[in-house]
Amino acid sequence: MKKNPIGEFEEIVLLTVGILHGNAYGVTIKEEIESRLKREVSVGALQTTLRRLESKGFLESEHGESSPSRGGRPKLFFTITLNGKKAIEHIRQTRNALWGSLPDLVLDLK
Repeated sequence: MKKNPIGEFEEIVLLTVGILHGNAYGVTIKEEIESRLKREVSVGALQTTLRRLESKGFLESEHGESSPSRGGRPKLFFTITLNGKKAIEHIRQTRNALWGSLPDLVLDLK
């Protein structure tokens, strides 16, 4: 995991691909992130991130069926690889350890 660290947006995209299991392609990933996080996502940033995660070995892509509504172009579906699953589990463990180490005083909102 240390040789391929991932940033916040990469983490969000990776988790969203997992959430959309079986239906993760550009448009659905963008819509899911925007809906869940109330955060605008540019298509360019998303496509760059998907390619980067794929080059790191955390995602795999596969062409779906082509459709007339897309001008005959197939959708490109993404799935999390075993390395991707290990990466998000490592992130979860790291974050949980950090959260568990925070003194209650730090989280006191009074």
